[in-house]
Amino acid sequence: MGIASLRQNLQDWLTQQWVILFGRKIIPSQNEWLLGPFGKTKGIGLKLIEQLAINENLEIDRSEHEKGLIKSINQLNLSNQQLNCLSKNVIDFYEATSNYEFDLKVKWNPFFKVFGRLLKILFSNRIEQLNLPMGNNKDSKVLTSEIIHLIDKKTKELKRTIWLRTFKNSGQVVYSGVYETCTIPNGQTCIKAIFPLPNGNATVVMEPNVGKNGELILKSSGRKIGDSGFYFLLNDSKGNLWTKYIKSFKDQLVVSSVNEVITAEQTLTLWNLRVLTFVYNIKKLQTIP
Repeated sequence: MGIASLRQNLQDWLTQQWVILFGRKIIPSQNEWLLGPFGKTKGIGLKLIEQLAINENLEIDRSEHEKGLIKSINQLNLSNQQLNCLSKNVIDFYEATSNYEFDLKVKWNPFFKVFGRLLKILFSNRIEQLNLPMGNNKDSKVLTSEIIHLIDKKTKELKRTIWLRTFKNSGQVVYSGVYETCTIPNGQTCIKAIFPLPNGNATVVMEPNVGKNGELILKSSGRKIGDSGFYFLLNDSKGNLWTKYIKSFKDQLVVSSVNEVITAEQTLTLWNLRVLTFVYNIKKLQTIP
């Protein structure tokens, strides 16, 4: 059995040891679709950007010209019928995410809200990652959204796309995630969101579909390793790679455009019970001619 690294906070060690006890050791070369950056033990947040650039010998591009979570919607390998149906505004949002700003409302299931507070106290505030708002649906939080590219110093090729979201009033990091596409073992192209954690990461793999009204529907609702869904990954004290697939945890994100107004609703469920819902109002920034 593997042992998590001892040189870290106790709560991080315990969660990593849980992944080892109840997860599976995997071979990186056989699971490249699942791999992604890991965090350090001394905080994630803003530090992630510089850490990645140094570790992978990349340079940081924080310019504000049009940057998307993906370079082209064609990366999702949707059918021609789906592409023709998909809202042009939703496409523009994914291809030029830096041109948009957000406000966020959250509605917690009261049963799970106590676990959200524990998450903030034990992990989120300290590591500056997965800092979920605790307010109710009547409160609106304005987010600052920044798309940061890490590019190869020689070829100038884009290597990493980071979506950094912070609360506008406080500057506190909400999410610092790496976004890319991947192809899961059944051949389906998915969007992958990687949230680095100490000695590991939390990775959400979501399958794309297009709804009848042109909305983009992203779901992580598989049943086993190799499907879409929620994964923990980590390196143990000897450098072995472990993963724990959380099949009881589901995520659905619906991005739609009605009368030129873009909204997104994200619902997280555990054991088929709603944990919380995020509602984003997405507004395009005014461009200066």
